[in-house]
Amino acid sequence: MSKISVIVVDDHQLFREGVRSLFAEDDLISIEGEADSAESMYSFFDQALPEVVLMDITMPGADGLSIIRESRKRFPDVKFIVLTMHADGQYVVKAVRSGAFGYLLKNADKEELSEAILTVSKGKKYFNSEISQLMVGNISLEGDNTQRLSERETQVLQLVSNGKTTKEIAEELFVSSRTVETHRVNMMKKLDVQNTAELIKKAVKLKLI
Repeated sequence: MSKISVIVVDDHQLFREGVRSLFAEDDLISIEGEADSAESMYSFFDQALPEVVLMDITMPGADGLSIIRESRKRFPDVKFIVLTMHADGQYVVKAVRSGAFGYLLKNADKEELSEAILTVSKGKKYFNSEISQLMVGNISLEGDNTQRLSERETQVLQLVSNGKTTKEIAEELFVSSRTVETHRVNMMKKLDVQNTAELIKKAVKLKLI
């Protein structure tokens, strides 16, 4: 079985070398190269297309998300994972809409980074619970009347999307079932949907959960 080919695109040499050293003796993942800009990444692509690219958002010349958008058009088989220090829901949502298959913070350990690479290499998305919550909390819809969800509403929506019942959510959050239902109604009003199924459908449509 061949190893998953990966390149690291980041403008900090020490970080690139650190990632490479993590996988120096890995049985499943091979860091095939490094790049410090879009130009050097595309030069690598001319030689061999990697399966997965670990991409920083803050890059010289062009931001990482723009590079991902352009690359997804030109190289649709290459899967991108954003690897950044930005724990910001707006960046996460933009990354998803740019075509990223995953989003990780730079404080991730090797185990999580490996899991993300293996998952994404199969064509699946990878977002841990922290990143998923950031996404849900920054749901934005078309139009001028968009209202952001509160932190508690974000928690409820995440649990609803995980298949939890009202009673289970109430027990987990230490609130009454009535309070959970109130949050549910408020979310439906804010997101302009009629029922829970539409609420989840909207979030899935936006690729936020």
